Amino acid sequence: MSPRSCLRSLRLLVFAVFSAAASNWLYLAKLSSVGSISEEETCEKLKGLIQRQVQMCKRNLEVMDSVRRGAQLAIEECQYQFRNRRWNCSTLDSLPVFGKVVTQGTREAAFVYAISSAGVAFAVTRACSSGELEKCGCDRTVHGVSPQGFQWSGCSDNIAYGVAFSQSFVDVRERSKGASSSRALMNLHNNEAGRKAILTHMRVECKCHGVSGSCEVKTCWRAVPPFRQVGHALKEKFDGATEVEPRRVGSSRALVPRNAQFKPHTDEDLVYLEPSPDFCEQDVRSGVLGTRGRTCNKTSKAIDGCELLCCGRGFHTAQVELAERCSCKFHWCCFVKCRQCQRLVELHTCR
Repeated sequence: MSPRSCLRSLRLLVFAVFSAAASNWLYLAKLSSVGSISEEETCEKLKGLIQRQVQMCKRNLEVMDSVRRGAQLAIEECQYQFRNRRWNCSTLDSLPVFGKVVTQGTREAAFVYAISSAGVAFAVTRACSSGELEKCGCDRTVHGVSPQGFQWSGCSDNIAYGVAFSQSFVDVRERSKGASSSRALMNLHNNEAGRKAILTHMRVECKCHGVSGSCEVKTCWRAVPPFRQVGHALKEKFDGATEVEPRRVGSSRALVPRNAQFKPHTDEDLVYLEPSPDFCEQDVRSGVLGTRGRTCNKTSKAIDGCELLCCGRGFHTAQVELAERCSCKFHWCCFVKCRQCQRLVELHTCR
C-alpha cells in the first residue's frame, strides 16, 4: 500500500472513531433498567458518555432523565420516519447504537444527528414547562399584549433553555479539539438544523375567557410542536439534503456544496459528505444489515414496494393467520366486549 493510501486509511479510521464517539450518548435510550439518574456516581457508570458529558451529568443531575427521554424520542422518531425504507434505523445493544452507519458522513448520519439534538432540546423544554426541573420553568420573556391583540399568559415553553442545553451537551464532542475537521463541521451543522426544526415550528396555543365561551378575552402562550411534526420536517430535509465538501473560506474551513451549480444550503438544511450505500445486502464492515427478510408491500411502487425494497431479488409470499378483535359491542355500563377473530392474510418478505 502506498504512503498516500495509508494516510487516507488512517484519516478515515480517525474520522470513524471520532464520529462514533460523538453519538454514543444515544446509548442512554437503552438504559431503561437504570432508575432515575439522581446520583453523581451514576454518571460515571453511564455507557457512551465522554468525560465532559459525564461532568455535565454531575452538574445537571435533574436534567439527565430528560436527556435520556430525548434519546428515546430520537430513536423512536427515526424508526417511524424510515420504517418503509431500506435503512430503517435499526438499533444495536452495543455502541454506536445505530451501528457503523453513523460513522460515515452520509445523509442517514445527518438525519440521526439532527433528530438526536432535536430530541434533547424538545424533552428538556417540556420538562421545564411541566415543573420537573428547578433550574428552569416557563418562558417569562413572553408577556404583555401581542400585536394581534391577545394577552400573552399561561406557561410558554422555555425553548431557549432546551436549545441551550442541547447545544452544551450534544455538541460538546465536536467543539473539543479537532472541531475543524470536515465531519465535525457536518455534525455541528446538522445538530443545529435539528434544533432549528423545533424553533421554526413553534406554535401559539390559546384559551378563550368570557361568558359562555364568548372569547371576550383570549390568553395565549408559545408551545413546542408535536415531535412527530419535527420528525416530518427533518425527513423532508433528509430527502433534499445537500452534498458538501470542506473548503478554506478566509481563515477558517467551511462546508460548501460539492456541485457549484447548487445554491448554498441554509442553517435549516441537512448536509452530508459521502454518498450512501444502497443498503441492499448485509455488510458487517460498514454496519449495513441488508433487506433480506424485511416485509414489503406487493402493490406499492414506492420505496416500501417489494421491487425496490428487495433490490430486485424477488420476495417470498406466505399465508399467515392474523388474530384481531371484531364484532365489538358497547355494554351498559360501561365496557366494550369484542370477539377474537382469525383472518388469513398474505405476507411478503424479501428474498
